[in-house]
Amino acid sequence: MVVIKISYGLNQFDKFQRHLEAGRLSIDNNRAERAIKPFMIGRKAWLFSNTCNGAHASAIRYSMVETAKANG
Repeated sequence: MVVIKISYGLNQFDKFQRHLEAGRLSIDNNRAERAIKPFMIGRKAWLFSNTCNGAHASAIRYSMVETAKANG
């Protein structure tokens, strides 16, 4: 198990180094995951997304709403 964790860390080192060089980059995606959680919980109720175009339109709309929330 330790070998797997060390191997994973070494494989992700370039991403970690990028985070250290550019302090504005978040080290995790928790904020994004929390933002989409309500949509994932209710996704079965959204029957209008039963086509590719509907899903694409929904993704654009939700992205705009969450971006507006994140920026106040």
